[in-house]
Amino acid sequence: MYSIFEQLLQKNGVSSYKVSKDTGIAQSVFSGWKSGKSQIKQDKLKILADYFGVSLNYMMGIEDKDVYENELEAKNATEKELLLLCRKVNDAPEEVREQIVEQFKNTIDIYLKAKGIK
Repeated sequence: MYSIFEQLLQKNGVSSYKVSKDTGIAQSVFSGWKSGKSQIKQDKLKILADYFGVSLNYMMGIEDKDVYENELEAKNATEKELLLLCRKVNDAPEEVREQIVEQFKNTIDIYLKAKGIK
């Protein structure tokens, strides 16, 4: 499975250090995984799958095709980051998700108006 992680790093042009900083997964987890001294836990695999916009099955090598690739096709790095944040929100209970979405809509509208952007 580590080889899939390496492929995703290369494909997305990021380092394991950046992924560690962005996801909160310690570098030592990646080191142990790479050396074969430890297996990465499923909760961390899920975080990585969400980070890269792939399925958990893809991360585990169960499916060959990256089924989420088109879903996370972003125009630029900022858009990709926003899409990844949306994925994080999706794990929250429905009521909380609705509150987060509503808060984001209100906040972004206020911010854009303040900056003179329609």
